[in-house]
Amino acid sequence: MNAISPDLTFDLAATSLRELNAALHTATGESNARRWRVLNPNGRHAVAVGINAPLTVEIEGHVGYYCAGMNAEASVIIHGNAGVGLAENMMSGFVHVRGDASQAAGATGHGGLLVIDGNASARCGISMKGIDIVVKGSVGHMSAFMGQSGSLIVLGDAGEALGDSLYEAKLFVRGSVKSLGADCIEKELRDEHKALLAEKLRAAGLEGTVDVAEFKRYGSARQLYNFHVDNASAY
Repeated sequence: MNAISPDLTFDLAATSLRELNAALHTATGESNARRWRVLNPNGRHAVAVGINAPLTVEIEGHVGYYCAGMNAEASVIIHGNAGVGLAENMMSGFVHVRGDASQAAGATGHGGLLVIDGNASARCGISMKGIDIVVKGSVGHMSAFMGQSGSLIVLGDAGEALGDSLYEAKLFVRGSVKSLGADCIEKELRDEHKALLAEKLRAAGLEGTVDVAEFKRYGSARQLYNFHVDNASAY
């Protein structure tokens, strides 16, 4: 068996983004370094996309669009802010932004955990399909739009039309909600939901810092996506 090589550092001021992503795509986590550092991202788009190995990638600075998109197994930590589409279509693993995230963070995510230390802009978790998203700040309008499964947990406030056209994603907001979207309603926060919420907060490193009883739960009224024969002429 090959020995694990030392940790790797890529300086994007001297190395191309294509080289970085190509190296990450061939890494296995067994024969390659498991810890990677990326310097001087300077807002570049598509940094550390498509990883499919149990690596840890720390990015020292701000990133542009689609950072950590399609992530599987890896842990990607961004020491800065992230642009549009952070962790889009994430499959598994862990993505952590130490700053704020722009629009559509975690969009279409199938699994894994996305943690945002700051605020997330509009459409956070749009069309989420199993991902868990924890936002320590607030989220913008249309967050969890058409959310199918997974959870969105917001410690701050939520903007307009939260959960519009929601399917079965679970939404928890600690602060205020400006308005609910079509077919999204407030639901009772029962003991099993508090347990689920506590589990997700623990995974995000927030165990004991937040009282789960302070959250409100939102979900689908299950009216929009059911076919009613009496309304057939409207389809």
